Amino acid sequence: MELWFSEYQTKNVKISFRIKEVLYTKESKYQKIAVYETEDYGRLLTLDDTVMLTTRDEFVYHEMISHVPMLTHGSASKVLVIGGGDGGTVRELLKHPVSEIHLVEIDEDVIETSKKYFPTVSCGLTDPRVKIFCEDGIEFVKNNKGYDVVIVDSTDPIGPAVGLFSVEFYKNVFDALNDNGILVAQTETPILFPDLVRKIYRDMSSVFPFTNMYTAVIPTYPGAFWTFTMGSKTIDPVSKEISSLPVLETKYYSKELHKSYFILPPFVKNLISE
Repeated sequence: MELWFSEYQTKNVKISFRIKEVLYTKESKYQKIAVYETEDYGRLLTLDDTVMLTTRDEFVYHEMISHVPMLTHGSASKVLVIGGGDGGTVRELLKHPVSEIHLVEIDEDVIETSKKYFPTVSCGLTDPRVKIFCEDGIEFVKNNKGYDVVIVDSTDPIGPAVGLFSVEFYKNVFDALNDNGILVAQTETPILFPDLVRKIYRDMSSVFPFTNMYTAVIPTYPGAFWTFTMGSKTIDPVSKEISSLPVLETKYYSKELHKSYFILPPFVKNLISE
């Protein structure tokens, strides 16, 4: 009997994976966690039946959400990651000369699952520069300040993550950042969720002097074409020169392409300017 996992990306669109084995399932306090061994994409992590990562393509998302803001900033020392319990963003951040990373993940079971089933993704979580807080990131950012970069590595805007896509939250992040601080958030796909992408961009633009969107191709995410939105207090990422910064060991992100990531296809540019 064939075994498949399917995610409904919308009510009319789904992506399916033929799987070899169900490795793990658990109902945590916050969500259903599952790990599958797939035929083509390696191991697959899902939360509430939504794809979070596969070992085949996770590097695209984690590199792009990490290196674009870090190299745009140029000298970030203290970084906050909200969400990201799988550890992939932390792994990439540790390629930079940071002194401190705070990871705020509301669901401790996500962290433990990744440590057990995704060791190449979660490998940075034991680094002494990393401090883990298992609590609500929305409340955490209200009470903690002094960050150079804040990265919102969240699930979709449903359930506990809804508040991470609000003007109030962006204002609290603004206050938590140092004078030249940068916020980056994953901001969904314009292919399937154009209204949401437009709203996020407008909301962030109402708070940050510089707001810029950039994109990447992530095959297993809805629409495959994904956006990230950067809010910056003082740094214009399009004009910032990064050529003198160290070259990183990456699979998708490239310093040579850094500025080109901010060049949006006309349909996206038109969407966020409407």
